[in-house]
Amino acid sequence: MRLVFAGTPEVAVPALEALLASDRHEVAAVVTRPDAPAGRGRKLVASPVAQRAEEAGIEVLKPNRPRDEDFLARLGEIAPDCCPVVAYGALLPKAALEIPAHGWVNLHFSLLPAWRGAAPVQHAVLAGDEVTGASTFLIEEGLDSGPVYGVLTEVVRSDDTSGALLDRLARSGAGLLAATMDGIEDGTLQARPQPSEGITLAPKITVDNARVDWNAPALRVDRVVRACTPAPGAWTVFQGERLKLAAPVKLLADRADLRLAPGELAVTKSAVYVGTGSHAVELTEVQPQGKKRMRAADWARGVRIASGEGFGDLAGA
Repeated sequence: MRLVFAGTPEVAVPALEALLASDRHEVAAVVTRPDAPAGRGRKLVASPVAQRAEEAGIEVLKPNRPRDEDFLARLGEIAPDCCPVVAYGALLPKAALEIPAHGWVNLHFSLLPAWRGAAPVQHAVLAGDEVTGASTFLIEEGLDSGPVYGVLTEVVRSDDTSGALLDRLARSGAGLLAATMDGIEDGTLQARPQPSEGITLAPKITVDNARVDWNAPALRVDRVVRACTPAPGAWTVFQGERLKLAAPVKLLADRADLRLAPGELAVTKSAVYVGTGSHAVELTEVQPQGKKRMRAADWARGVRIASGEGFGDLAGA
């Protein structure tokens, strides 16, 4: 089939690679978000998908909005049979959805209808799901509500961050998307409506959502930190400034001797412990505001934590 691939971040690149490697399909063009400022200099940088497409010599379309007339006209000229999508990052209007004969087929990183929305992997980790997966579905005007072509499952490991889990799903999902394109072309694959039961939503996790509540049980703290790693980054407040928790905490259910109030800190030569609503956890890596990430013990030596001191509120809050 003649394809136009839509995607933007690094997580979409494995799927693009899989389609480029297919001897059954032609990737005629790529649709991605416009160049965005990045780095200290805030220079405009092309998306990872755009960069890979340019390396492959493929036409790259970067509409400010997918409803722009120039974009719709060019997409019509390319005349794709199908438009596979991975994390494109913009809503597609009906006029765009109607152009390819086989529609737009999205690779979504959950077992639909669970975790519809922008952050399915983060919410799976946050909820403590033991199994998640990926689904390919036909895009409709609703939020991730279209009929499903195929699924795969992935075990959520106890130490998974959302970043590690998403990396695995991106690689396995690339094969699923390629196989879905094959099945659509052969006519052997038909999309099935999603069940009406089991619908959960996965809205974007904001910086405010990523603040650690030390009154919560240790298990909840662990899930928040892992779900928010690497982005947006779990954080807390020490001496009026934000402190990012740059790596998962260690659960210490067997340390009954560590009796700390929620947010209270205890420091040894090699470890930093903090109390929660249940039992203490150990910090592993942190990143103070405006500085590089470091071992928690190194940070603690630098700030000289006083006895009974803990995590609190932002200055002036």
